[in-house]
Amino acid sequence: MPRELNVISQPGSSSGGDACTYMWACAICDENETCQKDKEGHSRWLVAKRMERIEYKVLVMSNKGGVGKSTCTTNLAVSLALKGWHVGICDMDIHGPNIPKMVGAEGQKLKISTSGGIIPFQAYNMKIASMSFLLQNSDDPIIWRDAYKYEFINQLLGGVEWQDLNFLLIDLPPGTGNESVTTIDLLGGVSGAVIITTPQEVALLDSRKSVTFCKDSEVPIIGIVENMSGLECPHCHKEVNVFRKGGGEASASDMGVPFLGRIPLDPDVVTQSDAGEPFALFNSDSATAQAYHDIANQVEAFCKKSGSLVKLAPRQQH
Repeated sequence: MPRELNVISQPGSSSGGDACTYMWACAICDENETCQKDKEGHSRWLVAKRMERIEYKVLVMSNKGGVGKSTCTTNLAVSLALKGWHVGICDMDIHGPNIPKMVGAEGQKLKISTSGGIIPFQAYNMKIASMSFLLQNSDDPIIWRDAYKYEFINQLLGGVEWQDLNFLLIDLPPGTGNESVTTIDLLGGVSGAVIITTPQEVALLDSRKSVTFCKDSEVPIIGIVENMSGLECPHCHKEVNVFRKGGGEASASDMGVPFLGRIPLDPDVVTQSDAGEPFALFNSDSATAQAYHDIANQVEAFCKKSGSLVKLAPRQQH
């Protein structure tokens, strides 16, 4: 029977030796303390083995926090799953892991399979792995140096039994630091990146840094999304531009990258996200959900340019 995964062991140092072919991460291995094999080589080999079964790896990123990146990741993933594709979400935001909360999985724990891999949590036909599943208390902060983060990123990508997926959406933390660099390095090949911004100037300045980061890292840019773009007044139904409007599109034009669309500032998105009910699923016919669906369609179309989706048959086409 699977056993519960409670903690992450401290990272060991690589000391050379023979190649290891265990299908689980070094940090949860019983031989971690005494192992003399090439841990760095094993980590990269394991990530490669997991990722070769995933057709498209899509980064969702922003250089600034608070722009709704995790909300967008969740709803874009739901939109793809609604079309019948096999979808996973890798919550790479170590210090602010919010994806489980948005799918009603807060407080759940991951388990280890009989083969030694970490079993991802499943919700709404999606596979999910996150730091949140490993916390004893949701209020506990993660106070780690980069060596610990590197080991954890290895576990999320290589230790988790993602199995066959059409899309793996990777929710990166804000910024262009260690987590983003390490993730791209370990993945080896990234299908593309979706950059989330809000219309105000301070967010746009940071989103432009994300574009430059992707270009420097040779990551294809799927496009920019302008989130929280306009609020419909519940009384007069006129649009109120709380954070201005149009900045994301202008920024995309200036940087020479596609503009994927605007997502309104909708209070119901907040309410349902807090309730663990993805908005794009529970309000699929609304204008806001349609904005998520339209962007997901563009992500799918971009990925299809690099190969056909033939490895896995969709669950159900809509």
